[in-house]
Amino acid sequence: MNIYIIIPTHNEERFIAKTLDSLVSQTLIPTKIVVVNDNSTDHTEDIINEYANTYNYISIVNTYTTKDHMPGSKVINAFYQGFNTLDTNYDIICKFDADLIFPPDYLAKIVHHFQKNDTIGMVGGFCYIEKDKKWVLENLTSKDHIRGALKAYRKACFEDINGLKPAMGWDTIDELLAQYHNWKIQTDTSLHVKHLKPTGNTYNPKAKYKQGEAFYRMRYGFWITLIASVKLALLKKRPGLIGDYLTGYYKEKRKKQSFLVSETEGAFIRKLRWKKMRKKLI
Repeated sequence: MNIYIIIPTHNEERFIAKTLDSLVSQTLIPTKIVVVNDNSTDHTEDIINEYANTYNYISIVNTYTTKDHMPGSKVINAFYQGFNTLDTNYDIICKFDADLIFPPDYLAKIVHHFQKNDTIGMVGGFCYIEKDKKWVLENLTSKDHIRGALKAYRKACFEDINGLKPAMGWDTIDELLAQYHNWKIQTDTSLHVKHLKPTGNTYNPKAKYKQGEAFYRMRYGFWITLIASVKLALLKKRPGLIGDYLTGYYKEKRKKQSFLVSETEGAFIRKLRWKKMRKKLI
């Protein structure tokens, strides 16, 4: 299977070489890797160029967007800067972060899952962070959710969900829409990926309402938003975020911004969310 990988990158001079080293050392080499250098002001571009000059399947795209590290839109806009340079001969399209170290058999194992079951639309491993000199599972991890840092999509699934939404919550919407189109989400607990930089630690303070705005635009409704806000804030060990999320929800509701999903998709999403919550309670 042809694997195309896109890595949005912004000021990752400390990590990008480690990420690329882990990818060029895979037991199954990807067909193409595009690294999108998004307005970096450090030596990120120089490091990427060294790899692009060494490996003919690695290329660089330089783009210049806002310097603000806003969750959702910035990274997906950068992703598409890379995607638009590629042909359509891929079987699997991956969106990877630039601060990951993949185990050597990562790509081989995700391909195995895709080949074993043609109803699987997305595959991913789990992010581990270093704590007290030990690698531990990142606390935002859920066994039935693939983190935005390491998404891999079957081509047909990627097309069915109409790609990735340039908005906060894109890495939840993609899975909800995949299930709407009858695709399965497959996680593999044996795939331990080292996440070198904790999630969200460079987000702009302006983004504090973005999560709540996303809940509204995904058509969650108030009660699912409240439950999701409490769960996420507690996972982050920051209860004060609950107020920010709910404020964001109502700010977006007052603005009457466009939704990220249709009414039919929204009804499916709410039904799916309630079903999963009841299952966990039982």
